[in-house]
Amino acid sequence: MRWLFLALAIWGTVHPMWYFISWFRENGWSLMSMVDAWHANAATSGLVWDLTIAAVALTIWVIWESVTKRHWAGLVAIPATFCIGVSCGLPLYIFLRWGRDQPVQPSTG
Repeated sequence: MRWLFLALAIWGTVHPMWYFISWFRENGWSLMSMVDAWHANAATSGLVWDLTIAAVALTIWVIWESVTKRHWAGLVAIPATFCIGVSCGLPLYIFLRWGRDQPVQPSTG
């Protein structure tokens, strides 16, 4: 199951980036122009705010768990979330967290 979340993180990186790069190629490499396009109408603005609130909630969770459990590797999910998207950051964090929380199996021999 853990590897499914890694696959989702990879998919959540590649698929949205294809659209972002396609948009930049057609419209120029201006981040502010892209932000303006995200607010082209009420539907897209609603989606932007939905994802922004989800990204903030994920960031709070990651920071809280990283500080309380001293598992710093999970912090990599924060830049992944804000540079790529929640579609990458959330499954990436679950992948990293799942690996940390699994008990170590004793070796049999």
